[in-house]
Amino acid sequence: MSEEQVWLIVGFTGQLFFTARFLVQWLTSERARRSIVPKAFWYFSIGGGITILCYAIHREDPVFIVGQASGLLIYLRNLYFLSRERGPA
Repeated sequence: MSEEQVWLIVGFTGQLFFTARFLVQWLTSERARRSIVPKAFWYFSIGGGITILCYAIHREDPVFIVGQASGLLIYLRNLYFLSRERGPA
């Protein structure tokens, strides 16, 4: 397997994480009959963001790098807010 094929797999894996997060959100909302963003959505977002960021760095694409890095900050911040809502364990 060539290095380029490995990086394509990395890129598509990141896209699968992003697809999974929307499926989780959609199915959870359908069951509840209202819009819900479950915690798993943010974990899939982080997984996809990190994976796609690695791919963007490999491709040396500054626009893609800044976009993914910014998204990661937002995903991590949302998980932080969720952890504060639960209070001390």
